[in-house]
Amino acid sequence: MEDQDKSIEIRFLDHVAIRVSDIEKSADWYKSVLGLKKYKLPEWGEFPVFMLANKSGVALFPANMNDAEFDINSKNVKIDHFAFNVDQENFEKAEKRYQELNLDYSIQDHFYFKSIYTKDPDEHTVELTTILVDEDEFYK
Repeated sequence: MEDQDKSIEIRFLDHVAIRVSDIEKSADWYKSVLGLKKYKLPEWGEFPVFMLANKSGVALFPANMNDAEFDINSKNVKIDHFAFNVDQENFEKAEKRYQELNLDYSIQDHFYFKSIYTKDPDEHTVELTTILVDEDEFYK
């Protein structure tokens, strides 16, 4: 058993930093598709641009388009995807929103969770996930 005095209690995922080809285009996508709020602080300069829901979200950084491109389908070391947790009602809203926007998406049943996946303008896989079982029991 871990020494409780040495354990670090993580409260939530703060952000995932991603490189994008067009910061404004990506910021608009995260706002219009997921409803994230834009935070661009003058003390930070031009970037990062944070797109947040409550205290969690993505930090947008400019990609260096002169660097060699990775194979987007590669399963090598990279960020595979990132996920935001939503309740069942908002999961259903997301599916309707994706349909309205004609986004390609898929839904997967993970037994305890159900997830909906889509891609942002730079092909990052964005997941919304909702728990299907009693949350208190699952995380005890």
